[in-house]
Amino acid sequence: MRARKKLVQFSRRNRYTARKMSEQTCETSLPTPVESDLLDPYERLVTIEVLGHRVEVPEKNRLLRCFQYLSLETISYGDFCWNGDCTNCQVWYHTKDSPNKDGKPALSCRIDVIEDMVITAMSPFIKLRGITK
Repeated sequence: MRARKKLVQFSRRNRYTARKMSEQTCETSLPTPVESDLLDPYERLVTIEVLGHRVEVPEKNRLLRCFQYLSLETISYGDFCWNGDCTNCQVWYHTKDSPNKDGKPALSCRIDVIEDMVITAMSPFIKLRGITK
């Protein structure tokens, strides 16, 4: 008896290519999630206000890491030393417990995020997508 040959078809399409041109869209993609090894472990997101915009960021993290969570591309490639020497990450903030209209100065690489903190001003080096111009 002769064995039958099986016809196997290979598709040139994979998960990165569309079947037809009409399936491709120009919609904006969702922001890339921050890799977990960039952030300190956290269990929940806390709400803070940044220049009048309410946002949610991971608890138990430095404020600059929270900014990176919000805008991965601009903070990751920004001009920051991450250790407090350059002062490019300076912010002015207040909390609901100590409402100071002018805000207290702090380096965002050195201060932990506080739930309901209000960032009233930031260094021009901090660029946050959708918040700063």
